[in-house]
Amino acid sequence: MTATAEAPALPRRRVERVDRWPLSRILTVGVGLIALFSVAAIVVGLLALTNLRDARAQVVDRIDPASQAALRLDAALVDQETGVRGYALSGQRDFLEPYISGQASEQQATAKLASLLAGMSVQTGDLSQVTALAQSWRTGYAEPAVHAVDAGGTASSGTNIDVGKTTFDSVRAAVTTLQNDLTTARADATGRLNHSATVLDMACVGIAVMFILIVLVLAFGLRAAAIRPLSRLAAEVRTVADGDFAHEVVPSGPREVRSLGEDVNLMRERILHELSALRSAHDVLDARTQDLQRSNAELEQFAYIASHDLQEPLRKVASFCQLLQRRYSGQLDERADQYIEFAVDGAKRMQGLINDLLAFSRVGRVVRQPVAVSCESVLEQAKNNLATVIESSGATIESGELPTVPAEVPLLTAVFQNLLGNALKFRGEDPPHIEVTAERDGGFWRFSVTDNGIGIDPGYAERIFVIFQRLHNKSDYPGTGIGLALCRKIIEHHGGTIWLDTTVERGSRFCFTLPALPEGEDENGRPEPT
Repeated sequence: MTATAEAPALPRRRVERVDRWPLSRILTVGVGLIALFSVAAIVVGLLALTNLRDARAQVVDRIDPASQAALRLDAALVDQETGVRGYALSGQRDFLEPYISGQASEQQATAKLASLLAGMSVQTGDLSQVTALAQSWRTGYAEPAVHAVDAGGTASSGTNIDVGKTTFDSVRAAVTTLQNDLTTARADATGRLNHSATVLDMACVGIAVMFILIVLVLAFGLRAAAIRPLSRLAAEVRTVADGDFAHEVVPSGPREVRSLGEDVNLMRERILHELSALRSAHDVLDARTQDLQRSNAELEQFAYIASHDLQEPLRKVASFCQLLQRRYSGQLDERADQYIEFAVDGAKRMQGLINDLLAFSRVGRVVRQPVAVSCESVLEQAKNNLATVIESSGATIESGELPTVPAEVPLLTAVFQNLLGNALKFRGEDPPHIEVTAERDGGFWRFSVTDNGIGIDPGYAERIFVIFQRLHNKSDYPGTGIGLALCRKIIEHHGGTIWLDTTVERGSRFCFTLPALPEGEDENGRPEPT
């Protein structure tokens, strides 16, 4: 016994520890950085917008209205001073009206300023100073002057006009101080407003620049960490796919890409292993093919010997036996005549057997290009070859419309001739009636040859197609037992199948299939016109 070599083990995936981030972590970190930067940008933007809004509110909503209120306060105080002076000089009550209305305007302006200047200590102090000096001027000059005019008709007797003017000048000076402080506060607030606007602009520019930088960093990082390794892996896979199975795939990059590269390399190694096994099988097949070719060559040599060297002695034996039969017939005893007849019959049957065996061996050995063959013409040729038997047996052969199929004319003629010959040979008491039909079955044509003969036992449905297998004695039905085997070999050579239909109750029916012509071709094999 010879020891069988063990098959090489299939390659397995190598387990490696790689301290590299997986692609999912890289993407998570990238998305996290963008999210963190977005939150920081939102916070910085909100702070800058809040400072800008506060600075704008300080200027627009407080300082500017306070300056307008300070102007109304100054106008109210001037109206009061003008009214008192006019009333003191003229003594007429109508001149006192500005003084009275000025006090009401002063109260409104003071209340407005008090609400607007809340939290502004310097301006609030200025307002308190103005209010105190105005009240001192009214109590020290204005009211005594009005009472003096009411009592005596002139203010010169009870009031010192110069003192009153000096006191009111101090009130005007306090109002001017308030207005100056408000102007200073507005300048400071305007500076803060401009600074907040500048900070907001810088924040927006910084956010935009940082966003661009982060996108570029992520883009180049993703390209270096994932896209470039994937591109290298794709290039190596294409190299392997082009047929270079010996090219090793070297994985790199993130963990997922490396894992994919290892799987591809493992697949390559398995393909290489299977390819090596396939090549070994091909070598074995080539060796067996060469053996088969030698066997076919020897079979060809045997066919040559059988067709020439073996038939020549048989012809001599048959010829001399026939000469003995003709020359000495009746001159010898009855047993000698019977022996001579046996020898002649045996030589003739041996010649027929060798001819049938040669025909069987030639099927498929010489490959010819199939042509479009009309089955009706082939059937007519087979009927002509059997015309004598058909006429002597009184047989009738009917056929439906038969198709055109790709085949070899001599071989297909042999099929029809053998099937018709069997129907004529194994006939019953009634004259033979044979029917040949065909119908389309997908990409094939299915033919059937039905007769009214003695029929075949279904138990022999396979045995009848074996070479040299006979179901009857050769004295009852002559033949070599090779006809149906030859039919099967010819049909299978054309890509079809043949079988006995065991469902027939009377007679027998043989069915076989042949490929149909390709779609779009005519009977000559040319494309049909559109």
